[in-house]
Amino acid sequence: MTPRICIEASPALQQQAGIGRYALSMIRALVNTNPHGNYAIAYNLSPPIAFPDPLGTMPRYSSTLGNKSWRIRNAITHFGAPPMDAFFDKVALYHSTGHLLPRIRHFPTVFTLHDLIPLTMPQYHRPLNRIFFQIMFPIFLRRANAIIAVSENTKNDAVNLLGTKASRITVIPEGISNAFRPVTNEKRLDNVRATYGLPETFILCVSTLEPRKNHVTLLRAFEILHHDYPRVGLIIAGARGWLYRDFLTKLETSSARDHVRLLGKVPEPDLPALLSSATIFAFPSLYEGFGLPPLEAMACSTPVVCSNASSLPEVVGDTALLHNPRNVDQLHEALVRLLRDEGLRRDLTTRGRKLAAAYTWRSAAKATQAVYDQVLNS
Repeated sequence: MTPRICIEASPALQQQAGIGRYALSMIRALVNTNPHGNYAIAYNLSPPIAFPDPLGTMPRYSSTLGNKSWRIRNAITHFGAPPMDAFFDKVALYHSTGHLLPRIRHFPTVFTLHDLIPLTMPQYHRPLNRIFFQIMFPIFLRRANAIIAVSENTKNDAVNLLGTKASRITVIPEGISNAFRPVTNEKRLDNVRATYGLPETFILCVSTLEPRKNHVTLLRAFEILHHDYPRVGLIIAGARGWLYRDFLTKLETSSARDHVRLLGKVPEPDLPALLSSATIFAFPSLYEGFGLPPLEAMACSTPVVCSNASSLPEVVGDTALLHNPRNVDQLHEALVRLLRDEGLRRDLTTRGRKLAAAYTWRSAAKATQAVYDQVLNS
């Protein structure tokens, strides 16, 4: 029998936005590309739920500990507490997908590094989270037998900020779900427009409400734009994260507040139609470890205006209009340029769809399995 590989699934089961989607998508792709593989999942604090396919049929290593207790349980194994080998009986390799790595003594570990935002932008994290990761990230990266970074930018951060050897890091970009494709069914589009009260022409942003996502700059740019384009709306989809009250306060007093809609977290099945309905997708984030939403918009044939910070230029290349995320005028000019130029919108749409098609979970899973094989055979 092939060695049992255990993959952390807690983020997927607890719906932690980007990291959760990464965990679930990676597990699905590994199972699909290697159906004879011996995979298991590990998770904590999951009440009785309907496990998404294929998690429900996989061997499981579970704990009833809450997130804080589970985090501490993992962390103290690096400071003298017994390692967690016994918890993972019959496991040959453990893959952490959610920035949490227990100490394992007798079999190897792989650690996916999504970003080092608690170190690069500590002001945008809660104090306890910031302190925990500032202490634990160097330990996790040092203890892992292999590291997967989701972008060259994240790899460079690990090398430059923590002194991690570049040779220990394999860059494997994320993939795009097959669900993200242009929705052309008029009935489906009309239903989504009615459900969310969408205007005919609108700028869409899909991201969690938190300071790093830079919604304040987007709002300021939209206020300027709204003066000349009063029928254009701004639609923001995403759950409330943390430290978002400053944005809500500015929105309440904004001159364009009546033309801005906050949809909250939109169910996954509605996202492709929502993206397909948008005139422009805007993503002004200050920092991303990878940056999947712009690619998902491109896959749905929506032109993108995107920040030129961190990993985003690496991910979107020349298929989006890039801007300085701290420059309101640049963002405003990019949005207006796309609104005015239908030919440019068509060009970005065509090239964006081609680029997005290159990011697949199948290729990510194959590259990840190659890392497993290399570690197990070393």
